[in-house]
Amino acid sequence: MSFLPFEWSAETVLCLWIGFWSAVAVFLTVSDKLRAKRNVRRIRERTLFLFSALGGSAAMLLTMLFIRHKTRHSKFMLGIPLIMVLQAVLIAWILRRF
Repeated sequence: MSFLPFEWSAETVLCLWIGFWSAVAVFLTVSDKLRAKRNVRRIRERTLFLFSALGGSAAMLLTMLFIRHKTRHSKFMLGIPLIMVLQAVLIAWILRRF
């Protein structure tokens, strides 16, 4: 039973999910960069990883490379691509299943 008058495909839901968390990830990354420049309270690294894992990993990695933020931290430069690989496997599984 659907609460909407139409059915959403798995692809549509995945695109909306990834798009939303990608926008949040970009916002957080840029915000953390600006906070670092102003020497004010920063966003925790685990928070950045959380939003990366929720679906914003590609956007966060591209943003970090573009604004040169946390690019010297191997934790991020290896961790986020690893999250992306795991997400790709999960997405492939979801699309095959549904």
